[in-house]
Amino acid sequence: MPDIALHLLLLLCAAAFFAGFVDAIAGGGGLITVPAMLIAGIPPLQTLGTNKVQSIFGAASATLAYARKGHVQLQEQLPMALMAVMGGAIGAALATIVPGQVLRAIMPVLLLAIAIFFAVKPNLNDLDKHRLITPFAFGLTLVPAIGFYDGVFGPGTGSFFMLGFVTLAGFGVLKATAHTKLLNFGSNLGALIVFASFGAILWKIGLLMGVCQFLGAQLGSRLAMRIGAKLIKPLLVIVCVALAIKLLADPANPLRVWIGL
Repeated sequence: MPDIALHLLLLLCAAAFFAGFVDAIAGGGGLITVPAMLIAGIPPLQTLGTNKVQSIFGAASATLAYARKGHVQLQEQLPMALMAVMGGAIGAALATIVPGQVLRAIMPVLLLAIAIFFAVKPNLNDLDKHRLITPFAFGLTLVPAIGFYDGVFGPGTGSFFMLGFVTLAGFGVLKATAHTKLLNFGSNLGALIVFASFGAILWKIGLLMGVCQFLGAQLGSRLAMRIGAKLIKPLLVIVCVALAIKLLADPANPLRVWIGL
């Protein structure tokens, strides 16, 4: 582990705890942890790899919390989770040749669209609606596609899973959140395996942050189950807008370059 000052380690721990809390409710934990690791002086590749370690702790923590309360059946969702693992692994393996510039350009637009959808869509609550796609088709198509994106790039993965579960699978907001965490765990695991094979992980930092994220996710998931859509909806909108702003704040973002900002 590289030499990191104590105050920076404390920053990473605090960031991981808060990221776990937010991610368990609305996703977007990477918005917090990735910049924190870069500020601490961790190189970009190691930041991405190490972020997968601590993200797995948060996703596992939230998944277990939701499963204990019956919001997700782990055995029934295992095939979907395996598809997410496959998608995440392939995405991470192909990260160097996929046109990342295109992804960075379109992501702020898609995230803002998701934020608007959840902000203005009426009757979004914790009740299930009519589904437009079978679980088999959902798991075979959308799940590995979003998992692939998570391996390639990452920000907003939870928001995309949420949108899919709500609009296509007909899930209520709380149920969609619970199932999103399990698939997030899968895509993170697939990407982690690949990053680990390339030696791009700082394990001690990742595990330390992972413990903090685990605790934050426990708090966040319990709060989400207590309050439901009234908490999840606004926080999801805030996270999507914050992610879009974060991506657009980079002067090198291709969208800014293309339109001359």
